Amino acid sequence: MNKEKLEKFAALVLKFGVNLQKGQGLEIACPVEKNETAEAFTSVAYKMGAKAVRVRWEDEKIDRLNLLYSDETELTTVPKWFVESKNELVKKNFCCVAIAAEDPAAFADVPEKRIAAYSAARRKALKSFSEKVMSNGIRWCVVSVPTKKWAEKVFPDAADPVYSLENAIMKTMRLDKSDPEKEWEKHIAALDRRAAFLNSRNFSYLHFKNGKGTDLKVGLVENHVWLSAKEKAADGVDFIANMPTEEVFTAPHRLKTEGRVCSAMPLSYNGQIIDGFTLDFKKGKIVGFTAEKGYDALKRLIETDKGTSMLGEVALIGKDSPIAQSGILFFNTLFDENASCHIAIGKGYPTTVKDGANKPLSELKKIGVNDSVEHVDFMIGTPDLSVTGYQTDGTSVALLKDGKWCV
Repeated sequence: MNKEKLEKFAALVLKFGVNLQKGQGLEIACPVEKNETAEAFTSVAYKMGAKAVRVRWEDEKIDRLNLLYSDETELTTVPKWFVESKNELVKKNFCCVAIAAEDPAAFADVPEKRIAAYSAARRKALKSFSEKVMSNGIRWCVVSVPTKKWAEKVFPDAADPVYSLENAIMKTMRLDKSDPEKEWEKHIAALDRRAAFLNSRNFSYLHFKNGKGTDLKVGLVENHVWLSAKEKAADGVDFIANMPTEEVFTAPHRLKTEGRVCSAMPLSYNGQIIDGFTLDFKKGKIVGFTAEKGYDALKRLIETDKGTSMLGEVALIGKDSPIAQSGILFFNTLFDENASCHIAIGKGYPTTVKDGANKPLSELKKIGVNDSVEHVDFMIGTPDLSVTGYQTDGTSVALLKDGKWCV
């Protein structure tokens, strides 16, 4: 992206994504390869009145070397200063932009056990910060820009993979339109209407079924709330956590999922690819699983803690979403989850329950919201997927048929 495009991109994210306020601080997590992106965000943020901008650089090449060769004790030690720096963001009401642009196979040659140990230590150390993020204690937004390795994975035969991926991202962000902000306002309103319909029905469970083998009943938490693009942070300011976004989502009951689900798309997790996998649930817990690729990584994920054997989110998306219609497999959950209905194993969002952001963890668990140090989305939507909602009185409502919304 040239400077003009980058600043247009940054302005959209800072206004609609984190909704940066005058006098507020901003943290940007950015790959070192995309330093010009961080520069554009910093410049636009200060023009909008930011009081401070901090950039946290990320480098997968360095991360890979550390994962391969670091002393095991050091590998699982998270510096106190790093944890404190993250918690300080909450205390000082910074907002955070994370630029997710990983190479899907960055750690393909790293022993999965070392990746798991490093990730587990990091998640444990940052649990307090993560809980604040998931309960909207701060405003945050995940976005992407093309990097070389990622682009080559998505467009291996393109003359210029980075340019091809840039164009694809621009379209998903509606930056190819004459007035992107107006398009986002219309999009948000449409998602809000769909969430309002789902909330009016008070479903007790959803039934997912397709020809691939998915036959899954997902019980929902009582007083669950369907959310869409726009959410409200603890400071009362609206924000959008993911850009792009096409989903409406809510809280499954951690003990009320039954049946089998089959993945519809590959999952890029911790620099490894997990593909062709199935999960079998009984009384909410995963009791069996298979994987054509990435079996060990999937096993480690499921065994991370008690919560990673249960669901924390269920999201509905029609196959006519712009990302689904593009036909592009991004190997990036931010995009791929918005092309397909998906569920997540691990922690549930407190905000998907009425007054959940104000409830203690013990009460959330008691009513059925899952808790974990992880939250990993994976895609289950196929072109023939049907989703039926069942109300508490037994009334059924067709929500999706052959992958398309019925409501």
